Amino acid sequence: MTDISTSGQPAGHSDNDEPEPGHNSNRAIIAALAANTFIALLKFAGWGLTGVSSMLAEAIHSVADTGNQFLLLVGGRRAQKAATEEHPFGYGRERYVFAFMVAIVMFSIGGVFALYEAWHKLQEVLAGEHHDMGRWWWVPVVILIGAICAEGASLRTALRESDKARGRQRLFKYIRSAKAPELPVVVLEDSAAVIGLVFALFGVVLTKITGHGIFDVIGTALIGFLLVAVAITLATETKSLLLGEAASPDSIRTISDALMATEGVDRIIHMKTLHLGPEEIMVAAKIAVSPTESAAEVAATIDRAEVAIRSAEPMVTSLYLEPDIYSTSYQPASRPERPSAPSH
Repeated sequence: MTDISTSGQPAGHSDNDEPEPGHNSNRAIIAALAANTFIALLKFAGWGLTGVSSMLAEAIHSVADTGNQFLLLVGGRRAQKAATEEHPFGYGRERYVFAFMVAIVMFSIGGVFALYEAWHKLQEVLAGEHHDMGRWWWVPVVILIGAICAEGASLRTALRESDKARGRQRLFKYIRSAKAPELPVVVLEDSAAVIGLVFALFGVVLTKITGHGIFDVIGTALIGFLLVAVAITLATETKSLLLGEAASPDSIRTISDALMATEGVDRIIHMKTLHLGPEEIMVAAKIAVSPTESAAEVAATIDRAEVAIRSAEPMVTSLYLEPDIYSTSYQPASRPERPSAPSH
């Protein structure tokens, strides 16, 4: 028996069709971008008036976050490019690449700079230098309280938009399992921003009350460690998406049910799925078809299966089905061993 392989598309559909990225994530990104741009300017003003290290760390944090939101928007835009001969499956993974860049920016510009600033300030404290916040000490307090309110509003927007995407999933599980990186990134960034502002407020207030700069050092260091931890979390999750993740269990179940409900399909021998982008799934499956001598009947079964899968799961943009006759004695061909390297 000779197997017949097919990657045919139903009429009116092409592998080049690419879904538009969700507007929910863009709304959250733009809200965070506007908030962080304004807050960064205020923080720099507060640092300039008082010289408080935690204010400078938070100002750089806001600059990094502003750049990150810009990267997410650029990544979403580039992911919409049409497929080419060099990239036949499109550019959906651009969103993962730019999300990984966000983690790098947060780690280097945000976290490492804050830790460096804390170390530099610690040397001054140990040397016995006294820093007087002056008569403008209240300015950082007002800025930080206002920034907490603004970042809290941005976080609320991000959480509201993520609620629409995660359904009944717990937030942490949603961040771990989401295939679209934008909303999880914004939620983590905004959460880190609110916590970091609380750390900065802690440093400023206690430094003013006690007159000792060690609390400014502690606040700045906590901001640095927080950003490094969030950056590592983002990098770990995005790396998994870049390597290639299978479709969600719900999507796999939907695709399998659609296949098994197709007339002429006896069973699924094996199937693999891969996310080419947040809203793009590739499916490769070997299916058992009813024994027949008619190639046209086999082709018709494949066409029906393709229509059923695409109707059940619209994210399937690349679909490859291989028909076969099922046998209980079937064994997949083993991969030949690679020749060992010559010894010297």
